[in-house]
Amino acid sequence: GVKAGLKRTYSAVTQDHLEVSNMPQWKPLLYAVAFLHTTVQERRKFGPLGWNIPYEFNQADFTASVQFVQNHLDDMDIKRGVNWSCVRYMLGEVQYGGRVTDDLDKALLNTYARVWFGEHMFTENFCFYKDYVIPKGKTVEDYLQYIEQLPVTDTPEVFGLHPNADITYQTNLANETLSIIVSIQPKDSSTGGGETREAVVQHLAGEMLEKLPPDYNPHEVKVQLEKMGAIQPINIFLRQEIDRMQHVISRVRTTLTDLKLAIDGTIIMSEELQDALDNMYDARIPKLWFRISWESATLGFWFTELLERNQQFSSWLRDGRPNQFWMTGFFNPQGFLTAMRQETTRMNLAKGWALDSVVLHNEVTKMMKEDVVGPPPADIGGVYIYGLFLEGAGWDRKNSKLVESAPKVLFTSLPVVHVYA
Repeated sequence: GVKAGLKRTYSAVTQDHLEVSNMPQWKPLLYAVAFLHTTVQERRKFGPLGWNIPYEFNQADFTASVQFVQNHLDDMDIKRGVNWSCVRYMLGEVQYGGRVTDDLDKALLNTYARVWFGEHMFTENFCFYKDYVIPKGKTVEDYLQYIEQLPVTDTPEVFGLHPNADITYQTNLANETLSIIVSIQPKDSSTGGGETREAVVQHLAGEMLEKLPPDYNPHEVKVQLEKMGAIQPINIFLRQEIDRMQHVISRVRTTLTDLKLAIDGTIIMSEELQDALDNMYDARIPKLWFRISWESATLGFWFTELLERNQQFSSWLRDGRPNQFWMTGFFNPQGFLTAMRQETTRMNLAKGWALDSVVLHNEVTKMMKEDVVGPPPADIGGVYIYGLFLEGAGWDRKNSKLVESAPKVLFTSLPVVHVYA
């Protein structure tokens, strides 16, 4: 939390350091940089809500920033005052921003620099968030006393996040804790009066093998793709997706078959099969499968998704291009959108379109996936996609715009989206 972060920072600050500059701006600036340093680190615990990419911000960033502020004040022309655009640029783009590779993360950092650093930070009513102000102190002890009375737990709003961010953080934390507890349970064979672990998994493996789709026949795949136009970008994408799907199906089939044999004692139980047995018993995804597949809450959801993803590919291959695509059922959704851009560019070559200058447009329609009866209009082209969710926001279907989601509702399903280029 903010309290712990500031305490750690100010415990390392000496009185000499606090008095290193006699400029009135020095102490407030030092505190503001410490607050920024705490904020960028605290946001990491919120996962992708805090930062798109988790950066390793550390003490060196803080030390370098403070050194810069000190040098800037030493060289400052009293009449002109602090050069704020320089300070903001150095903090947002160089000292902390130097680590940042994502555009939205960079925008976030620059926003903190703009909102917290300026002449307004020396006014009476300035605060980082209500009750989080810059204390007026002369000694390190004064600052530590002020920090001591800060709340032990902070609302996510202190870091500029929506209050719902806490729900996500606490859910993830609880899941992680429970999964560690489950993983260290004793793994003895018998479960008291009921079936043994091995019998439960043996039964489950048999059921899954029965439902597992058949392998793709490479020759049939090739023939079908040639009928549809094998060199069209979207068909090349389908080929790559089917290859990855086939890899998952083969791996699952091999693991389940070997696991049944190992439980019967026909073959030796390897480390990987033991991992599969433990995870399947706990309804979790075996590591071997997870590595080549997708995120999912439980093994049941994962296996259902395997069947649904495969269904999309096999019917596309069999019946030709669908009117709409389940976007979240792809291994590489980005590749799908790129293929669609290439396709649109080729259609418009006569108009002089070039791939570099073609951008994506998204229009959220009023249709749900059941309402789609044909492909998008031919003059616009593009694709209809479904399966997208909004996190931390709602969708007003009548007025086609984003709205605040009801508290406690984390995900809202979006209608069909028309993506064109």
